[in-house]
Amino acid sequence: MLQAFDIIGPVMIGPSSSHTAGAVRIGKYARSILGTEPVKAHIRFSGSFAKTYKGHGTDKAVIAGILGMDTDDSRIRTSMEIAKQKGLDFEFQEEDIDGAHPNTAEITLTDANGKTAQVQGASIGGGNIIINKINGTEVSISGKSDTLVIPHQDVPGMIAVVTNILAEHDVNIHGFSLCRDHKGGTAVMTIEIDGDIDESLNDAILANPHIYASTILKAI
Repeated sequence: MLQAFDIIGPVMIGPSSSHTAGAVRIGKYARSILGTEPVKAHIRFSGSFAKTYKGHGTDKAVIAGILGMDTDDSRIRTSMEIAKQKGLDFEFQEEDIDGAHPNTAEITLTDANGKTAQVQGASIGGGNIIINKINGTEVSISGKSDTLVIPHQDVPGMIAVVTNILAEHDVNIHGFSLCRDHKGGTAVMTIEIDGDIDESLNDAILANPHIYASTILKAI
């Protein structure tokens, strides 16, 4: 069943839901994954984004998202000036990314302490997005609902450990994916859930010695 969002798109500053609203959401997701205030941003545009980002304002939109703005924020048009005032150093690169959706941005953010986060996402129409990679690991996140991102050691039983904790907290899962670099290496669960995720869930999840981190990404 289609939701109203899917039919009419988001409330947004134009000109394009794909090139503007979607780009804002990808930028904002990258900021959420970094979890701190970025001081440097390197943005790679691929496909259609690379060819038209200046004319469609995709550059301004991505920077706006990195600054934490929403799709309907009137400051999107002046986001790059605001970024410079805030001390955010940013640069854009046009480069085809193998196998990527035509409207793809790869964003690498760095904070004042040198912490980095890299996010690759695609704008797939109507302001909708798919986050394809986080820090080089393949994921599949729509950004429409709260999501847990859990890197962990690839050992038997880890899915059961996490899903049992969620069941104990009456959390309902509606989307799940798991990727790993190699058998026995690092795997990443991405779990989309109905409703809000309570921060206390992380304490229970992180109690398992095979889990490296647990990040709650709020719907954007």
